[in-house]
Amino acid sequence: MSRTDRHTEPLLTARGLHKRFGDNEVLQGIDLTLHRGEVVVLIGPSGSGKTTVLRSLNGLETPDAGTIVVDGGPEIDFDSGARLPARVRKQQRFALRDRSAMVFQHHNLFPHLTVLENVIEGPWRVQRRSKAEVVAEARVLLDRVGLSDKADARPHQLSGGQQQRVGIVRALALKPDLLLFDEPTSALDPELVGEVLLVIKELADEGWTMAVVTHELQFAREAADHVLFLDGGVIVEQGAPAQLFTAPQHERTQRFLTRILRPMDGA
Repeated sequence: MSRTDRHTEPLLTARGLHKRFGDNEVLQGIDLTLHRGEVVVLIGPSGSGKTTVLRSLNGLETPDAGTIVVDGGPEIDFDSGARLPARVRKQQRFALRDRSAMVFQHHNLFPHLTVLENVIEGPWRVQRRSKAEVVAEARVLLDRVGLSDKADARPHQLSGGQQQRVGIVRALALKPDLLLFDEPTSALDPELVGEVLLVIKELADEGWTMAVVTHELQFAREAADHVLFLDGGVIVEQGAPAQLFTAPQHERTQRFLTRILRPMDGA
């Protein structure tokens, strides 16, 4: 039984998301539902809109049109966004950001802060929780990813894989409902990829709700409940990994997987 079968309650529903940058329409009507405890993996060629989807769900980008509902709350309607006061639009972004946390491709750690200080910055200064409480929680989280001995290190003293694990811990420290991963291994040396994917798989097994943009298709096969293939700003095809990777229905999906999977299978 998949996590989707066990967790049928929608956490986030997005409908008709559009986003344009100049003449480039990056999203052309994205419909997406994330259920509690579900792992959704977004795949597709570069420039297909995958990262823009994540950034829209997190409030880092404001869609030009469409709606998002989080956990049965009020509908955020971007169709009327241009007519809303700036204060309201800012509240909408924060409403999304308060429920989710993003793990970025390039870590984005503060170089002047220690590992521990990086982890507690959000829960302490933004969420205004007790410093003693967040420090204790941060040490537990660092221990679970094997970095308890790096609490006082600076980011430049860590390997790329260790920095990314700190990025994951920093996201977890915010206690989000939704974890968003934007190609979390693409900036890593190949030998470091596995240690980061292992942490993400463990989070999936614990029942975290996650949306992951990745080119690691073996990870998608093993960890995803649902896979979305995007191309040209649209969801071309979606389904369970067993179906999508072995019997894709759309010719564009077939072409993409043939290019990516044949080298993997022959390795």
